[in-house]
Amino acid sequence: MAPQLSPKHDLVYLTEDASHDDVIELINAEAFGPGRHTRAAARIREQGPHDRSLSFVCADDGETIASVRMTPVMAGSVKGHLLGPLAVRPSHKNRGIGRELVRIAVEAARRRGSEAVILVGDPPYYMPLGFEKVAYGALAFPGPVDPSRVLVVPMAADVHDRLKGTICWHDWDTSSMGA
Repeated sequence: MAPQLSPKHDLVYLTEDASHDDVIELINAEAFGPGRHTRAAARIREQGPHDRSLSFVCADDGETIASVRMTPVMAGSVKGHLLGPLAVRPSHKNRGIGRELVRIAVEAARRRGSEAVILVGDPPYYMPLGFEKVAYGALAFPGPVDPSRVLVVPMAADVHDRLKGTICWHDWDTSSMGA
């Protein structure tokens, strides 16, 4: 029997490290263009570093082709994480890679003790992944945001009630450990 000649795809999901920075910037530029830095969520990310231990990449046969980042935030009185950007190279879209990165990141945040994962995104994409709409106008972002696109995966009691006020970068994970 002759060997099969089919394309080989070895998808591997890895925790992000500094060696991924340049390719992640390229992937995000492809996905979102130059205006990505002016968005309200990007302004939160500029306030402090994302958490590499909760940020992930997907590699296909050694080439990084997708990423998701998580940034620690305070959202009202909720100690949570802001998910994003999530981006997949055009050559690998519609294969479930983005959904798997979201699943991995949300579960990692849950294990870390995050009370919620928040994002600004498309409800039809994210709601089947466990996200719910945040009350209209409940969170104040550092820039304009469509309130109907603010979503959350609640992981603690009364999260929706406490998601009221400002959302900003806050390293609650390290500060709560006395570091």
